[in-house]
Amino acid sequence: MKFLCSSDTLAPDSSLGFEIDGCKLLAVRRDGIAYFYINRCPHRGIPLEWQPDRFLDDSASMIQCATHGALFLIENGECIAGPCAGQSLTALPGREDAQGLWVQL
Repeated sequence: MKFLCSSDTLAPDSSLGFEIDGCKLLAVRRDGIAYFYINRCPHRGIPLEWQPDRFLDDSASMIQCATHGALFLIENGECIAGPCAGQSLTALPGREDAQGLWVQL
């Protein structure tokens, strides 16, 4: 497991981008749970964010691809709208403990 950050760095209903060992990934916190995904849209294989650490739509209820507007469920990465509907982001196993957030690449 690779250490990402302390728990309080990822605020409620927010997202952060990371690069570890050349792998771009994102973490999203929703309802107290942290979710981890590879930062790559399944449509074109490009990064999702439109500005650093900006992966969520305006309501902070879905992950949004800045290029095509595709919308992904935070809880499982499934695309529910856009050119890659039915496809999913690649989830990464992760955990949260007293030290912070950890992810398995």
